[in-house]
Amino acid sequence: MKYYPLRPIQRWLVDTHFNKAKSTMMNIGGLLKLSASIDMNHLASAINYVLENHDIFRCRFVFHPETSDLCQTFDSELEKVFVEEMSEAQFKKHMDKMREPYYLIDKPLYRIYLMQTPRAKYIYADFYHAIMDGVSIVYLFWREVDAAYRGRKKARALSYAEYVEEEAAIPAENLAEGQAYWQKIISSFDRKKHLPPTKIEGDTKWAKGEFHYEFKNFMEEFFRATHLDENNYFMGAAMLTLAKITGSGESLISWTHNGRMTMPERRLMGLMLEQIPCAWDFRENISIGEFLNRLNGQTRIGMKYRKSLGTIYDSGIEGDLVTFIFQKNLYDNIVLADTLALPIYLPPNEISAAENALDTEVCATETGKYKLNLNYDASRYSEADMNHFAETMNEILLEMRDANKKFSEILR
Repeated sequence: MKYYPLRPIQRWLVDTHFNKAKSTMMNIGGLLKLSASIDMNHLASAINYVLENHDIFRCRFVFHPETSDLCQTFDSELEKVFVEEMSEAQFKKHMDKMREPYYLIDKPLYRIYLMQTPRAKYIYADFYHAIMDGVSIVYLFWREVDAAYRGRKKARALSYAEYVEEEAAIPAENLAEGQAYWQKIISSFDRKKHLPPTKIEGDTKWAKGEFHYEFKNFMEEFFRATHLDENNYFMGAAMLTLAKITGSGESLISWTHNGRMTMPERRLMGLMLEQIPCAWDFRENISIGEFLNRLNGQTRIGMKYRKSLGTIYDSGIEGDLVTFIFQKNLYDNIVLADTLALPIYLPPNEISAAENALDTEVCATETGKYKLNLNYDASRYSEADMNHFAETMNEILLEMRDANKKFSEILR
């Protein structure tokens, strides 16, 4: 048996699971209702082909027999998928299994159930987040299942194990420049400057809070007309919002990138996400247009040094930073054999995210509008605080449409 280290992002997620999570759920995926026209046995064969073709599904987390370090192997037996016929009552009972946490040590890190009741056909597929991400599931897994179902089987896939091995073999001197860059950025972190203000004094017990808001008078057509990058535009707005409500004129956040920079990486099934810190001092009074151009430059630098992000994950600062992610059409259009598979249940994996003060998620909708989802520490912030954040960000989004407007006009 060959042992591989956990990648830095994997190690951070697993540490989060063990040490920081309020729940042991780390599931990503969900329950989909299938078209009545789907041949369930044929679908099972297609799924098993995809599982066989990617070594990420043979991944198991184990303790190294010599060092006792948590590591991973990629030569375990596959958990095959088969069709289960059941009553509606049995189906409801089976739902309980879908909400169970993963047991990490030397166990399968995915579960896929094909279920047929007298009324409907279903597939439940979820994956332990430290081996898969949303891009892997939607743009790779589901599309490959669809292709296999149609008989369009692909050549042997790229190896995640080999990717892990190559990444682990990067010489330390090649990572040093990036590590110094990240250390410089996070050394400036200050809760009073870079987190929304709170009236609560001292340490309190973290509690989960959620707030949802639909941006007003701001539509997707703006980006079609301007050709601006949606991710950086919304991230810039989030950073300006933090600078405004803190009154510090500064921002330091951690934004989520899909981690796929090269063509081979875009084809690689497995966890590729990265959490990339981004800092800005808005006291230099430049225009929005120049800011967005420079922000593009900073994100490119961040991606250049992404292999050195282990120094960020090891620092423990990720649990303090405000996070940002932009999501677009990730779970809305899962197609199997020209039929839509409708999501009807998604596991609450966000419960097990690091106990951040604030996670900001902007989601594009099919109507051309955008929604803001805020997951926050309810022991620190109130719903009114989150509404203030959302309304401030909405105002800033609208003001940013004028590329000539300067920071001083927005942060007034």
